[in-house]
This record gives sequence, C-alpha cells and structure tokens, in this order.
Amino acid sequence: MTLHQRPPKLDVRQAGQAAQHVVGQDVLSNYERLMEETQGLGAHNTLHWTVRGDLQSDAKGQPQVWLSLKINTVLPLTCQRCLGPVDVPVQIERAFRFVETEAQAELEDDTSAEDVLVLSRDFDLAALIEDEVLMDLPVVPRHDTCPSPVKLSAVDADFEEPSPKPNPFAVLAGLKVVDKR
Repeated sequence: MTLHQRPPKLDVRQAGQAAQHVVGQDVLSNYERLMEETQGLGAHNTLHWTVRGDLQSDAKGQPQVWLSLKINTVLPLTCQRCLGPVDVPVQIERAFRFVETEAQAELEDDTSAEDVLVLSRDFDLAALIEDEVLMDLPVVPRHDTCPSPVKLSAVDADFEEPSPKPNPFAVLAGLKVVDKR
C-alpha cells in the first residue's frame, strides 16, 4: 500500500497486474470544479481516497484490469430550503473495468453494468476522483431538518393587505321578487 497526498498518475495495467493498493488524502482546494460547487467554502476539508488495482477474468477467461475506487469527504453546500450552509457527506464506492481502445470502451459501456474506461500509462486519478464526487452531488442539497424555521412567504414592510371585495351576489339577497298575482 502506498500513501499519497495528491492522487498520482497511474499506469492502469501495471496497477491491475500488481494488485496495487494506493491510499491518500487531499484537500478540496486542489479540485477547481469542486471549489466552484462549494463557492470556495471548505477549501481545507479533507478528501480521503483509496484505489485498488485487480485482474479479473472475463467470460472467456481473459484477464481484465479493474480499479476499485473509494472516496469519502464532506462538501459545504447551500441548503435549497433555508439557504443556509449544509455539510453534505459524500461516500463513493465504484469499480471500473479497463479496455484497450476508446472505441471498445464506447461499445461496451452502454451494455455493461460497470463503467468502462480506456487503459492508460498515465491515468489521471485526480480527475476521476473529482468527476465521481461531482456526479454524486445531490441535485437539491438540503438539511433533513433546517436549523432555523423556513420562511415560506415574503411580504414587504410597507405592504398593505387589500380590503376584501364584496360578494357580487350579496346585493341579490336584498332584492325580493314580489309576486303580484
């Protein structure tokens, strides 16, 4: 097991053949797109990650390279209900199968349950980690229970409530039809 601060570039084939286990932690400030999502908050929050390479046989008995990725962090986002800060825990476990070419990856990715990526000698692990965290973010971040009461209506201080309109049928009640037969 190798301990890293910043995710290294990986030779994916070698990582799979050697059953390489790489562990590390990084800070959110090293991930530009995550900093945009958090509006610059939580720059010093720790992002823990683990990658394990592996060879697994396919249906034909041919060895295929796999990487298992685990990520844990907490992202400070804005609650869409109360508009206050909310810490969103992110825990990801994914497995990726690697193939020789981009064309093969495109062909197999649609029919495979797992994600299919292309083998590389300098695979950008940091970019994969950032992509996975971004895809795991909630569409609408919010507290389970907001810390302060949520204001569901807004009224200007100088707003006057309109006077109620009279019922147009109320006038008819005062009219009586007299039968003169």
